[in-house]
Amino acid sequence: MTKKRVAIVFGSDSDWPTMEKCVKQLRSFGENPFVEVMSAHRNPQRVCDFATNAEREGIVVIIAAAGMSNALAGAIAAHTTLPVIGIPLVSGSLQGFDALLSTVQMPPGIPVATVSVGDAGAKNAALLAVQIISRFDEELAKKYRQFKEDQALAVSKRNDAIQEKLG
Repeated sequence: MTKKRVAIVFGSDSDWPTMEKCVKQLRSFGENPFVEVMSAHRNPQRVCDFATNAEREGIVVIIAAAGMSNALAGAIAAHTTLPVIGIPLVSGSLQGFDALLSTVQMPPGIPVATVSVGDAGAKNAALLAVQIISRFDEELAKKYRQFKEDQALAVSKRNDAIQEKLG
């Protein structure tokens, strides 16, 4: 079994439809993440235990997602020296704006890399984790470079199709 280098944690099982996109993006690079629902408010001791032990368990990057106050990413970052990527999720009356501010406005000394709100953020968090791990894994770096090349080629093909329609 492949060692799990990325952990994905999120505040509620209702977040799964968004976080599944993160898992799928990581798996497309051959990464099989550790995944668990945990809440900074509902089971704070579990969050603390997880963050404290993650590095010892082989985790290299932690992705933490939650809506509303999104204290999860910051709570984890407070208990680890590993890079933490926070994903603000769409929820509540502010539709993710509150989660965005809670994730990005961390106090000095407790950094959390923050990606965009929702589905795009879930995919980008996975890609950022891949970029981080790629610094010491050449095989993963090759896969990531190919991904970037494939994206550029796809844009060129769409542009060619538009130009052809324009005549």
